[in-house]
Amino acid sequence: MNVYDEVNNLAKAIKDSKEYLEYKEIKNELSAMPELKSQIDEFEKIRYEEQLLAMQGESQSEEKMKKLHELYEILVKNPKVKDYFDKEVRFNVLIADVNKIIGEAIKDVL
Repeated sequence: MNVYDEVNNLAKAIKDSKEYLEYKEIKNELSAMPELKSQIDEFEKIRYEEQLLAMQGESQSEEKMKKLHELYEILVKNPKVKDYFDKEVRFNVLIADVNKIIGEAIKDVL
């Protein structure tokens, strides 16, 4: 068994998965809506910054967390954005599961 062949098969399986295809489709749809995409980008930028702080063990900005919550509440009122967030979560769960399986397989050498 060639590991690289297997990884390429896994990559193809991920790209063919329902989670990937649905997420890519909704992401492309939203890209065609500049104002909405801009709002989502702002939300994701703040979310990323706050996640980074949390991972570094630093306290999160109360002001930014409030803004993040407010942005989310506004965004999910749009059914297309709600669908985007739902599909994003499903795709991220798939990737996290794959990473967990790989991590479990090699944990004895880490």
